[in-house]
Amino acid sequence: MPRRFRAASAVLARRIAGWAAALAVILLTSSLPARAEIALTDVTGREVTLAAPAHRLLIDDGRFLIALALIHRDPVSVLAAWPRDINRIGTHTYEAYRAKFPAIDQLAKVASSAGALSVEQVVAARPDLAVFSLGAQPTPEERARIEAAGIPVVVIDFFTHPLTNLEPSLTLLGEATGRAAQARDFLAFRRERLDAVRAKLDGLAKDERPRVFLEPHAAMTADCCNSPGRGNVGDIIEAVGGTNIGAAVIPRAFGKLNLEYVIAQDPQVYIATGGSHMEGTAGLLIGPEYSAERARETLARVVARPGFSDLAAVRDHRVHGLSHQMLNSPLDLFTVEILAKWIHPERFAALDVDRTVAEVNERFLAVPVEGPNWISLD
Repeated sequence: MPRRFRAASAVLARRIAGWAAALAVILLTSSLPARAEIALTDVTGREVTLAAPAHRLLIDDGRFLIALALIHRDPVSVLAAWPRDINRIGTHTYEAYRAKFPAIDQLAKVASSAGALSVEQVVAARPDLAVFSLGAQPTPEERARIEAAGIPVVVIDFFTHPLTNLEPSLTLLGEATGRAAQARDFLAFRRERLDAVRAKLDGLAKDERPRVFLEPHAAMTADCCNSPGRGNVGDIIEAVGGTNIGAAVIPRAFGKLNLEYVIAQDPQVYIATGGSHMEGTAGLLIGPEYSAERARETLARVVARPGFSDLAAVRDHRVHGLSHQMLNSPLDLFTVEILAKWIHPERFAALDVDRTVAEVNERFLAVPVEGPNWISLD
């Protein structure tokens, strides 16, 4: 074959090989699924779309860190900012997170849901998703300013209606951070445990629902008395077969009852909440910072206040103490189970809440829950 023909054939062969390679790349890439956007629906019904999983969340409540710890082995690694509201998770719990995830000290600080939102703070933290509490969500004007900076905004809720909103809230956090499967696993476990509680209450008559007085931050101040109303832990009291005495007169999640009303209602079960934030008050000291003996001693002091000794709950030795950190928490399952035992001890005699805690610690939580978080006076 003449030289010029051999050269032309070689050029043609190279071109054909190049075209074949290019075609193979096109076919391969066209067969790969495009990276799907992440569609989120928050508890207000608003829809937000993320181009990729979030890895710089801003949260306005430290308890959202506990929620992330249920679905992520390093929850701090997906945070850009938090409010450092250590009282909401407890000092011991905070130190446990800090020891395991020292990067928590480098997170930007933003206002908590109990404070005044600062748009400037939010924008300066440069999150790729801002997560706010239902009761403290941005105003439409604030939201517009945050979104104008390229920061999507979502709203979740573990406070106002926990039994309704916890599941969609944790689902959103899982989808937003690429941990949807882990969120589904925990929620399936929680659903199974809640269904078991409901089954035990099947057929409960109205007159079998004892009157319950749960006093948050009991004896923190001299005036009486804090109480849940409609929503929050009041929903849980009703769900586990009790009658929340505050629901009839407090239209919000929390409010105040006067002592005369409490005495007139004569609650059959009394539950105080407290924690390390109650140091320096006459209130309940409970949680991993204290021994069970210390918690019981301070609970006795709480019900030694004037007017309490004549309550049916005190006379019948149905006085209990609960860590406030168990309220408004993604760990509400523990509160459901322990309140069920206290309100209907016969129906739930076999329920082992400590076993539930141990299973959640082993299977889900990045940092285990430590106690005592509940106590009974007798």
